Amino acid sequence: MLRSGVVTSSSTDPQDAAAPHVASLAVHPVKSLRGVAVTSAELRPEGLVGDRRWMVVDESGATLTARRVPHMLTVRATPTTDGGLVLSRAGAPSLAVRVPDPARGAVGVTMTGVGTAVPGPAQAHAWLSEALGRPVRLVHQGAPTRPVRPEDGGRAGEVVTFADAAPLLVATRASLARLDAWIAEGAAHRGEPAPSALPMERFRPNLVVGGDLEPFAEDGWSRLRVGGVELRFAEHCDRCVLTTTEPGTGARGPEPIRTLAVHRKRDGKTWFGVRMIPVTTGRLTVGDPVAVG
Repeated sequence: MLRSGVVTSSSTDPQDAAAPHVASLAVHPVKSLRGVAVTSAELRPEGLVGDRRWMVVDESGATLTARRVPHMLTVRATPTTDGGLVLSRAGAPSLAVRVPDPARGAVGVTMTGVGTAVPGPAQAHAWLSEALGRPVRLVHQGAPTRPVRPEDGGRAGEVVTFADAAPLLVATRASLARLDAWIAEGAAHRGEPAPSALPMERFRPNLVVGGDLEPFAEDGWSRLRVGGVELRFAEHCDRCVLTTTEPGTGARGPEPIRTLAVHRKRDGKTWFGVRMIPVTTGRLTVGDPVAVG
């Protein structure tokens, strides 16, 4: 079962001795590609502006993710102010992609609750197909209407982008510090060299809370006030093989799933972070105070 423990964060960052606050924010414009850290972002009912409004599909319209194609995490998508993005990867020219005109028509996609999406330009399809070594297309979501499913904590009228289940994924620095400590303990027990700390990017949260918190305190959160914005709990986040993929290289290893399976396993799944839904909207900024409601 889930264990929160009583150990406080092992991080030596002085910010983690402060009151709870927004430690970092991240936007992932394309589902399962690398995103970018931002200092401020507007929160709408469907999530942060620019987050997961694009996705990569195969020729049948099925969603591709880094669970199946780990090499997706060698490609970074950087948002632009007009809703478009820039695709980049090592050893290749970058490509600017504008939001496609819906008048071009839509294509069928198999993601539940979506049905159709607007295809990006042919140059984007070709660029990504070369990067990923398979025929793919880049598609864009217009006005988000995909419902948050009741089994994921959704209520009537709540919508989400191409994110897995809910508008926001939230994690804490204290929990990652505790997980890193567990991983180091396991390595020492096996006689292995001390591992490097995991980057929070492995878990792809939108909002990371820092400050004086117990590890996995988020397991018990029902409401958060972040600056002037209120969020409510949707569900705990179960973790998959994607978290074992190194951003930038696509290489895979056993962590963190191996260690989460020891300390954070329930119902046959491993758990890290929580999904949340906006109750109100507004701007989130790194450094904003966070209060548990």
